[in-house]
Amino acid sequence: MCGGIINRFFTVMISSRSRGDSENSELKVTVKETRITVYMYSRQVIQRSFKMAAPIRKSVELFYDVVSPYSWLAFEVMCRYQQKWNIDLKLRPFFLSGIMQGVGFNQPGPSKASYMGKDLKRQTDMYKVPFKMPSNPAEVILIKGSLNAGRFLTAVDMNCDQYLEELTRQLFLRVYYRDEDITEPASLMSAAAKAGIPEDMAKQLLSTIKDQAVKDRLRETTQAALDHGAFGSPTIVAHVDGKPQMFFGSDRMELMAHMLGEKWYGPLPELAKAKM
Repeated sequence: MCGGIINRFFTVMISSRSRGDSENSELKVTVKETRITVYMYSRQVIQRSFKMAAPIRKSVELFYDVVSPYSWLAFEVMCRYQQKWNIDLKLRPFFLSGIMQGVGFNQPGPSKASYMGKDLKRQTDMYKVPFKMPSNPAEVILIKGSLNAGRFLTAVDMNCDQYLEELTRQLFLRVYYRDEDITEPASLMSAAAKAGIPEDMAKQLLSTIKDQAVKDRLRETTQAALDHGAFGSPTIVAHVDGKPQMFFGSDRMELMAHMLGEKWYGPLPELAKAKM
């Protein structure tokens, strides 16, 4: 198609530019100028063709709470794949307690709690995430919670989202590797420093966590997850062909890859080439 357009363009240009010319030298100049014009035109056509053929990037939202250990697994895997897959990953920190209240969730019984401890050990080994169960997980999850951490992440997302990924990682490390607090201002400042946020900026962000705008944003994000059908953390929403596809948990990555039309190389995609 492109060749046909160019050939017709070339013929018209020569006939129109050389009509009535009597001198052979003038015709040569006309042909030379026409070739340059056609060359520039063909480049534009080819460039437009490549742009038209470029695959559309799909949007994937990761709703998570740093008090959820399974969210850490999903977070790390999605961060590993955000450059390998043709996706735009949007980190969406929400408030897990708000989700639980919204769906009327009851706390897991002792059998399920025992299973989760074993399951997390197996999964974190496979995912290569340095997980350690806190000394008092009930206090961390049920009593202290993550409201201040969620608001701090929200403030960062609203003002300087380039730090959101690493701050999220540092908060996960505090809770589920070093068994450290994530509720006190000093704890949040420490995580911010490790995430590379300048101290003055971190102080300013921390001072806004009780602002109504930050509270409203966290509430809106939590409601958005509920509207997608969330009932826990992590909740992942992949937008495929204009329709949201919701996935719960850290173990639905292969299915999500299939829905996205992407390849799943396991939890460690950087090792895929070595295995092939």
